[in-house]
Amino acid sequence: MEALVYAVGDLVQVKKPHPCGSKVWEILRLGADVRLRCQGCGREVLLPRAKFNKMVKSIL
Repeated sequence: MEALVYAVGDLVQVKKPHPCGSKVWEILRLGADVRLRCQGCGREVLLPRAKFNKMVKSIL
C-alpha cells in the first residue's frame, strides 16, 4: 500500500466519527505531530503522526 501525501489545508476523512458526528478534519500542521481541526465543531487536536496515519481513510 502506498503512503498518502498530505499538505497543510487538506481535508481528510477519518474512519471513526468525532463525538459531534463529523468525519472530516482539516490539517493545520504537519511534522512529527499533526494538528487537525474538526469541520463539524471546530475543535483542534494534536496527534502523533503514527496515530494520524492509522485513522485517515481518504483525502477529500
